[in-house]
Amino acid sequence: MEKDLSNYRRAYKKSDLTEDHLSDNPMQLFQSWFYEVEATDGIEEPNAMTVATTGLDGFPKSRVVLLKKYTFEGFIFYSNYESEKGLAIAKDPRVCLSFFWPVLERQIIIKGKAEKLAENLSDGYFESRPDGSKLGAIVSEQSKVIPSREFLEEALGKLEKEYQDKEIPRPANWGGYLVRPSCIEFWQGRPNRLHDRIRYSLQKDYNWKIERLAP
Repeated sequence: MEKDLSNYRRAYKKSDLTEDHLSDNPMQLFQSWFYEVEATDGIEEPNAMTVATTGLDGFPKSRVVLLKKYTFEGFIFYSNYESEKGLAIAKDPRVCLSFFWPVLERQIIIKGKAEKLAENLSDGYFESRPDGSKLGAIVSEQSKVIPSREFLEEALGKLEKEYQDKEIPRPANWGGYLVRPSCIEFWQGRPNRLHDRIRYSLQKDYNWKIERLAP
């Protein structure tokens, strides 16, 4: 099988990223970009991001999850702590997050360390989820081999009966992660592949060093 993709080309010319657009703290720029993404038609899940970890087998692995909150401290998402992703983070908390919004010709790459959220914060978010999502978190032994789709659906059916008209508790192996960034790179597509790349690096005094990178 072979397919030549070398003729897939497009010109990037929707915006720029110059120094007068920058803030001292990258989270302010992230918020500004995210507001623009939310206001742009054609982006169905603006909070979809790729999380890359180093697996227990030594290979890097990326998957898409949903960002659920961001603050000046960092980026929050939720997962099963015993999943492949969770076990990888437990062994090596260094992760990379990335957002790609092709409609705006922008991406953001974030390096940082992931840590578990406080249990009360995970409890609060879990309580806000629809009952179906709560039961799905209990049913799914994420990343484990299962015999069939029917196996999952039967397990879900049993739980629906068990918790009918009852409060659904958060399982202990499910909760949130906060990724505290140490490096955030903003990428804006530009003509002739001379893209704008601005990197923020956290310093020992907790100030951010700002540098422009060659495309």
